[in-house]
Amino acid sequence: MTNDVIVIGAGVTGLTCAVRLAEAGRTVRVLSRDPAAGTTSSVAGGLCWPYRILPEAAAVQWSVRGYEVLSELAGADGTGVRMATGTMAAATVPDRWREAVPGLRAARPEELPAGIPEGLRARTPLVAMDAHLPYLERRLAAAGGTVERRPADSLDALAQEAGAVVNCSGLGARELVPDPEVRPVQGQLVIVENPGVEEWFVDADGHADTTTYVLPQPYGVVLGGTAVEGAWSTTPDPAVAEAIVARCARVHPALAEARVLAHRVGLRPARPAVRLEAERLPGGGLCVHNYGHGGAGVTVAWGCADEVLRLLDAAS
Repeated sequence: MTNDVIVIGAGVTGLTCAVRLAEAGRTVRVLSRDPAAGTTSSVAGGLCWPYRILPEAAAVQWSVRGYEVLSELAGADGTGVRMATGTMAAATVPDRWREAVPGLRAARPEELPAGIPEGLRARTPLVAMDAHLPYLERRLAAAGGTVERRPADSLDALAQEAGAVVNCSGLGARELVPDPEVRPVQGQLVIVENPGVEEWFVDADGHADTTTYVLPQPYGVVLGGTAVEGAWSTTPDPAVAEAIVARCARVHPALAEARVLAHRVGLRPARPAVRLEAERLPGGGLCVHNYGHGGAGVTVAWGCADEVLRLLDAAS
């Protein structure tokens, strides 16, 4: 088996995997039909917190690793990562996550928006994806990796080109594998000028098709959102956008009059459980699948990348 690896996908999962492998000494090529700025990851709000991802035990472990790495990157020039304080409404969290996040505590009544009975206060990494994805590309290039703009048509054929292929194709795995269990969870958001919001706020039931989140980023405040299972449209709905702004304005009234900068829609690559495993393809080549991260791709990317490296090393 050679040291060459082809990684499919230039979203945060694929690029993070590629960086981890290249910095471990592998010769890495990333294949992607779209540039990083055209992937679902570019639309992500970027809060480091496990959301809509299973299996829970593994997802929490991957999330803890993501918290560790992103916390180390926070504040460094060009990474797009900073530490930010905020409130997660009505949240229950696994003990492992509570232990990993320093200072995580129950919110006091005066710290909660009107109408929110309880929540958790935490300081976590908040990632600006317009800066973070280019950072990962630069880091990959510094480690000797390359990115090619071409589609991946066959896992088998790609596994013959290199010692192994890592499938981080996200929603594309539905056709590429093919895996009919992969489905979109549509997320719409609105970006507005920041009227003075300093803290993030999230109220997200993992089973609801609407959420409320306010994420202050350097380029504006990200307002969300939706989580509509099985919806494939990437066209913003004006009525949905209006409802998003109204929900967020109940948290920060000044958002009602904030100038709208952009409307965005992304399709989260959901699956009943993340597929992270090695498989021998019909032609004998090795494939490590790493897809189906739902709404937690940014959070679990580094933890999953560590597992991909472990699986490749075990197969060597």
